[in-house]
Amino acid sequence: MTLSLLRTPALAGLLAITLVVGGCATPAYYVSPAVPPPSLELGVVENVRPIVFQGPYTGLGALSGAALGGWAGSGIGAGSGNAAAIVGGVLIGSMIGGAAEAEAAKRPGVEVTVRLDTGRMIAVVQDAGEAFAQGDRIRVMSDGYRTRVTH
Repeated sequence: MTLSLLRTPALAGLLAITLVVGGCATPAYYVSPAVPPPSLELGVVENVRPIVFQGPYTGLGALSGAALGGWAGSGIGAGSGNAAAIVGGVLIGSMIGGAAEAEAAKRPGVEVTVRLDTGRMIAVVQDAGEAFAQGDRIRVMSDGYRTRVTH
């Protein structure tokens, strides 16, 4: 018993020293590319075209539809007729669920073609939040990765 009492304080002391020394460790820094400075250019809208952004397809709609279709089909018929109803429910449910997910993931956007004051032509695709018309005087903001058109 005396031996175990000696071990407990020694073990606690060793743990405390480990935590103190570990807490003094140098923090890690991660290297990332430098962000370019934002730019602003002026121009005139040449053309505006509505577009649709298609969101990611996860398959959850098809999976949920298949589960619901199989459940609905399980209440139809008996024996081999029941099995056919379940399979049919799964197939139809997965198609309906997949189509519903694809439709729900869509969002409106706009493609704005701009003639910059420098004479250069660019096309910017962005969410449809602000209305643009041909001849509008606009600003084109860019950070090197994303470009946005605004009034």
